[in-house]
Amino acid sequence: MNTLPHNAALVVIDVQQAFDLPRWGLRNNPEAEANIARLIAAWRETGRPIFHVHHESSSPTGAFRKDGPGVRTKPEALPREGERLYWKTVNSAFIGTSLEADLRKAGIGTLVIVGLTTNHCVSTTARMAGNLGFATSVVSDATATFERIGLDGRMRPADEVHASALSDIDDEFASVVPTSAVLAAAAATA
Repeated sequence: MNTLPHNAALVVIDVQQAFDLPRWGLRNNPEAEANIARLIAAWRETGRPIFHVHHESSSPTGAFRKDGPGVRTKPEALPREGERLYWKTVNSAFIGTSLEADLRKAGIGTLVIVGLTTNHCVSTTARMAGNLGFATSVVSDATATFERIGLDGRMRPADEVHASALSDIDDEFASVVPTSAVLAAAAATA
């Protein structure tokens, strides 16, 4: 990644307090939120658009219930006035929201995706973005996930789940890039 269009959108997915609950298990990339905060700051400094997407549970016992503490944004990713916030009830940020229409109306063709979790909402949104024709990048160290039991019954470590999810989308639906490359590209085309 050498350059970024001035209107490249940062899409911040599900950086919410529910992911701090122990119920998810062990997590990888403890620096994800700090990298997300660095990217948000760079976008704000260069005047690029930021779109926040939050998850809302449809179940009354879900971790992301609208009236529960888990639905709240983590401090590193609090939306500011003027930054759009979309609520979704499924994995894709494009399903049940006006995100695609709003991006197209604004003439935005490039998306940089960060957030939680790599193998669920980040991956699903990146896949759809690529299929919808957006030039899409997923920031590898500004995403994270949790350990997960595989079909063989083995507990897969979070790093393995993360790497697998990223490798499945790289060069097919999105480019997978580190925070440092995105920050350099944003500064070069500020």
